Formats: sequence, structure tokens, C-alpha cells
Amino acid sequence: MSTPIIDPHGPRPGEPGGLVPLVFTEDEALTEHLLRLCAAIGTEPQLFAGVPPPGWLWERAPLVLVGDDQADRCAGLARRPGVLLLGLDLDDCDIWIRGVQLGAEQVVFLPDAEAWLLDRIADAVEGVATPALTVAVLGGRGGAGASTLACALAVTAARAGHRTMLIDGDPLGGGLDVLLGAESAEGLRWPDLVAVRGRVSGAELARSLPHPHGLDLLSWDRGDTTAIAPEAMRGVLAAARRRGGLVVLDLPRLLEPAAAQALEQTDTGLLVVPAELRATAAAGRVAAAVGMRLADLRAVVRLPRPIGLRSTEIAHGLGLRLAGELPDDLGLAAEAERGRPPGERGYGPLARFCTAYLAEVLPTDDEGTNQ
Repeated sequence: MSTPIIDPHGPRPGEPGGLVPLVFTEDEALTEHLLRLCAAIGTEPQLFAGVPPPGWLWERAPLVLVGDDQADRCAGLARRPGVLLLGLDLDDCDIWIRGVQLGAEQVVFLPDAEAWLLDRIADAVEGVATPALTVAVLGGRGGAGASTLACALAVTAARAGHRTMLIDGDPLGGGLDVLLGAESAEGLRWPDLVAVRGRVSGAELARSLPHPHGLDLLSWDRGDTTAIAPEAMRGVLAAARRRGGLVVLDLPRLLEPAAAQALEQTDTGLLVVPAELRATAAAGRVAAAVGMRLADLRAVVRLPRPIGLRSTEIAHGLGLRLAGELPDDLGLAAEAERGRPPGERGYGPLARFCTAYLAEVLPTDDEGTNQ
């Protein structure tokens, strides 16, 4: 078997060019399986046979795939997470004993577990750590300002150094690229992705999108496509979440299948409710539908409106926690006319709300920050 040995002075796992799985086996059938799986996600593993890999590579590789034929040779190496013992014989009960001796995280049989292993290899290659916090923003009624808030959250997060992706889930909303002044920016839009099925590379997705104001943007174009298949939404959003940081979703009030699918991967949501009686009544129906799929939905009340109700009363009536208030900001419309997106100026009621909200919900560690 041909065994390409890596240059020990080259890039190491965790360094640029080093996020590739380590494979240790002399079994040609197993090697063929693994090379095919790695090729499917656009990577090539580092192969070792006969002689165990050097200690630094064993310890630093994002994922170690040990063939059962080499389990005894690796049993004395340092224990570490991310070691999988691979076998081809489902009837071999002793492999579980060898897995314990190796300190393997899991015993995997091929070809039965190919789909699972493909995802695991892809996660390792992409450097997946903590999934992105995903925030969905919806309007309690039409024109409530949900898109404005979604853009402001994304711009605020990106300006603070967080890896941020903004996804436009409303095909009839006119396009968030317009709101961000990026309608002419190069990159993919939803019509290019509506046929996506299965796993999507988070890194490739991010590289293919427009990048206005320091964030990754998936929006609509001005074409005739007005629907997203649930499978496309599932794959795209999963890829975005694997990148870490923050994902902001602008979703329609009517939960068509793709929007419902998006809520399945959402961590928290904001329902923007103008302080009006009819808007509150309409928001109640939206809150009921969203609440069936998302446990953490909060109300953002737009002020002022002379209805005699306090924001706390509106949120209580909707059965939601109050995330905060958004007083009218007359400067937003003027800035939009000058091509400045919501949240860019960094001051005013909208910016203060976004900063406070993100400080509350985003993790305090450095994962997901732009480097």
C-alpha cells in the first residue's frame, strides 16, 4: 500500500493547512473507504502504516482514525479525545475490548456508519467547536421593523469582532442586501442555494457569500424565486452554525416549511411588536405559532404609541419575556437614505438595545471571534 508520509516540519493540525484527519492502518480495504470519504468533503488524510505516527501529530490531529489492524500498536500512545477505532467485521466482538485498551472515543464499523463518519470527519476538517448562537427575529405584524433589528444585531456583532452571518429567511421581504447597501456585492444569493441537499461546508459557504460591514450575508436577489426547500434551509443553517459565533435569522411571520425548519435550529428569538392594540393582537398569533417550535421567544416593544399599555403588559399579554424597548429613532430613515445600514453608527436606541442584548446572550469566551 502506498503511504504518503507528511513532512514533520510542515503545517501541524491546528495551524493553517493542518486541519486534516490522521489515519493509521495497513488494511487496504479500510484505507480505500477512508480515502473516498475524505475526498467527498474535499480533504486528504495523513496516512501512516506500520510505524505509529509521531507523538506531536497523534496529540494535535483534530481526528485520529485507527484501523483495527493497528489497535495494539497504538494502545500505548497518550490518551486523547477524538480517537475512533474502525473495523469492517460486525461480528468481531473483541474489537470492543481493543477499543477500551486504545482509549477510543467510539468503535465505528464500515460501511454501515459511513454517513456518521463523513459528518465527523467534516466537523474535524472545519475545526468545529461551539455551534453559533442562532437568533431569529420576526415581526408581530407587517412593517414592525424586524428586518431593521436583524440587520442592526448582525452589524453590531460584527463591529464587536464576532464572527457573524446574517440570513434572510423571508423571500418576500425585498432582500436584506438592499437594507445593507450591498445589492451590487458579489456572492451567492438564495436562488443559488435553493437546490442544496445534504451537508454544506461552513467554510465554503462563508467564502461564497457577500461580506458587507464585516459580516457574511445570505440574502435574496430580485429574481422570481420565492421559496426555500426545507432541506436547503436545514443544510445551509447547519453549515452556518458550525462556523461558530453568531447567526441572525430574519424570518417571515407566516411560518412556511423553510422558516419552521429554521426555528428547529434556533436558540432564541425576538418578536418585534409595535405598541398598538391591533399589532399586539396580530403578534399573539405569531407568538403562538413560533412558541410551538422555539422555547425562548422574547418580545421587543416598539415605542411610543398612546395606547395606555406598558411594555411589560404587552409582553405579559403575549406570554413572553420582555427583551427590551425600542423608542422611535427618526435618524434611522435619514441614514438609510444615505446608504448607512441599521446599527452602523453605534449609538442611539437601536444600537444600545443591540449591544445590551448581545452582551446578555453571547458567550463570554473568545470562540467565534474574528481573527
